[in-house]
Amino acid sequence: QVQLVESGGGLVQAGGSLRLSCAASGRSFSSYVMGWFRQAPGKEREFVAVISRSGGTTYYADSVKGRFTISRDNAKNTVYLQMNSLKPEDTAAYYCAADSSYTIRTTSRTYDYWGQGTQVTVSS
Repeated sequence: QVQLVESGGGLVQAGGSLRLSCAASGRSFSSYVMGWFRQAPGKEREFVAVISRSGGTTYYADSVKGRFTISRDNAKNTVYLQMNSLKPEDTAAYYCAADSSYTIRTTSRTYDYWGQGTQVTVSS
């Protein structure tokens, strides 16, 4: 079992940057595919980015491709989401999630563990 805690959210002006971190506690962090999801008020939770267990493969939602970068440091049991060129439509609660499967997935229901979320608000 893994416990996930996100941090790094906040209020930022459009065009700015934030770096989210997700710290994991528990066993075998490197055994999990890690993903980021977000949910805006009144909207369904949507996929943002995912990274393979070793960090060698990443996949992004079209809406963030080229602006966001997911990475992980298995030695630190941490996954990151670097968010650049932020837009007001990026405003949402961002959630880190862990998937025990061996392949990367973009559907939230496939993930086994979730953090509590961190709020990102982008002003125009």
